[in-house]
Amino acid sequence: MQRKSFGNMQCPIARSLERVGEWWSILILRDAFYGLTRFDEFQKSLEIAPNMLTRRLNALVEEGLLERHLYCEKPPRHEYLLTQRGRDFRPVLLVLLAWGNKHFAPEGESVMLLDADTGARVEPVLYDGASGKPIGAQHVFGAGPAADQVVRLRVARQPGK
Repeated sequence: MQRKSFGNMQCPIARSLERVGEWWSILILRDAFYGLTRFDEFQKSLEIAPNMLTRRLNALVEEGLLERHLYCEKPPRHEYLLTQRGRDFRPVLLVLLAWGNKHFAPEGESVMLLDADTGARVEPVLYDGASGKPIGAQHVFGAGPAADQVVRLRVARQPGK
C-alpha cells in the first residue's frame, strides 16, 4: 500500500512530518544531537536493521537535514553531520523531551535538559519572539497570507477563535 505524501499539503505541520515524521528519522536526529555521526554508531544505538538505517539516512540527506561526508576511502565510509536545517530541529526535540517526561515517564526522567555552565535543570518553554511572552492556550492558529480555503476553514474552526 502506497503511503500518502504530505509534501504538497499547505499545512507546515504536514510538510514537516513529510521530512521527519517517521520515528526512526527523529531518533536518528536525536542521536546526531548526542554526537553520533557514523553508520555503525547509529545502528548500535538504535538497534535498527541496516537496510532501514540506510533508507532513513538517505532520506534525511535528501531532505537536507544531514550531510554525508566521506571519512575513509577504502573501504568507502561516510559520516553524517547535521546541516543548519537539521540543527534547527533541536527545539522540536526539546519540546518532545519535555512532553515525554511530563506524560510518559512514570518511572521518572531519564533525560533532562541542563544548563552547560551551571548544570542546573532547564525547562523548555516556547516564547513569542516579538513580545517575549510564553506561548500558551491564549494563542491560536491563524491563516497566513498563502493559506488556501481548506487551511482558512481549518483554523477558523478551532476553539478560542
